[in-house]
Amino acid sequence: MMDLSFKFTNITAEWKKHRLEFKQASGTSRGVLKYKDSYFILIKEKDGPIGIGECGLLKGLSADDRPDYETKLTEVCSKINEYEFWLDSGLKEFPSIHFGLEMALLDLTKEGSKILFPSPFTENKKELDINGLIWMGNMGFMFEQIDEKINKGFNCIKMKIGAIDFKQEFDLLRNIRAKYTKEEMIIRVDANGGFKYCHTPYILEQLAKLDIHSIEQPIKTKQWKEMADLCKTSPIPIALDEELIGVFDREKKEQLLDLLQPPYVIFKPSFIGGFKGTTEWINLCKERNIDWWMTSALESNIGLNAIAQWTATLDNPLHQGLGTGQLYTNNIPSPLYVEKGKIGYKPDDKWDLSLVINP
Repeated sequence: MMDLSFKFTNITAEWKKHRLEFKQASGTSRGVLKYKDSYFILIKEKDGPIGIGECGLLKGLSADDRPDYETKLTEVCSKINEYEFWLDSGLKEFPSIHFGLEMALLDLTKEGSKILFPSPFTENKKELDINGLIWMGNMGFMFEQIDEKINKGFNCIKMKIGAIDFKQEFDLLRNIRAKYTKEEMIIRVDANGGFKYCHTPYILEQLAKLDIHSIEQPIKTKQWKEMADLCKTSPIPIALDEELIGVFDREKKEQLLDLLQPPYVIFKPSFIGGFKGTTEWINLCKERNIDWWMTSALESNIGLNAIAQWTATLDNPLHQGLGTGQLYTNNIPSPLYVEKGKIGYKPDDKWDLSLVINP
C-alpha cells in the first residue's frame, strides 16, 4: 500500500462545493442525471501550496448521502490537524470524505502538483484501457453513442440496461454483436440493480447468446442469497458494484465475498473509503482469486486524476471505468485526456483550478 503517513503540524482547511453540469441528461435505471454536486477539501500549510481532494458524493447512492454530510465536512476541516484520527476510524461511515481527505493530504505532500503517484502514466509513457460508457435513452440516442465510441477507437463499451424494455435493449446489443465479434468489441452491461430476481435467469440466458463480457449488479443490493445463486449459475460473469456500498467492516467484506463468490468486483474508491478502503478490498479479492477493475463515481477531473494515477501503479490488465471526465460542461481543466479508448496524462498541460479555488 502507498505511504499515507503524514507529518503536518499546523495546517488549515476549508471545503467548497461545485455543481458539475452534464453535457446531456444521462439515464440510468435509477433515473436521469442532469448534474452532480462535488465537494472539495482544500488544505494549506502556512502560506504554502494548496492540496485539493474531492469528496465524490453521489446523491441517492453513496453510503454517506446523509443530512449531516456538510456538517461532517465542516467538522473535519475545523479539526484538520486531527487528520490521523479521521484517516484511522473517524470517517468510517463517510467514505467519500475519507477519500477526499486522503487525496488532499497526499496532494499537499506533492506541493499541490496533482502528481500523486509518479509513474510512466504521469510521464505520458503509459495509458490505461478504458470502457466507453453508453447511457440509457431512446434507441436512436443509444445507437448514436455507440457509433461515437466506436469511431473514437474504443474496443470495450459498457451499456446501461434495465430502464427501457429489455427486448429493445437486447436488439440493440444484438446489432452491435452482429457487426463486431467478441475479439473486436468487448461488451459489458450494467443493470444498476434494475432487474427483478425472478426475471434475471432468462435475461442472463439471452445476454449469453451475445458473448457479453459481464453484467454489473443485475438485481438490487442486500439480496445475498439470490445474488449468490446468480453468481453460481449465471452463463455470463457477474460483477458486484453497488453491493459493496455500506460494507465497512473487514469481517462483513469477507462474508460478502465468501458467500457470493463473484467472478468480478468493481471498485469506486469514493464509495468504499478511498485508497485505504479499496486496498483492503483488493487484498481480500486477491486471496480469493476474484478479478476486479476500477471505476470512477462520476467525479470531476480532480478525483478522476487520483484514481487513474493510482490505478496505473496497480498493473491491472482489464479495461477500467475511467472515461467519465468528458461528461461535463464545466469540469476542471486538467492534463488528463482520452484517445482511442485509453486515458492518459500529458504533464506539459496545465491544471486550471480556478473553479475550485476561486468559484
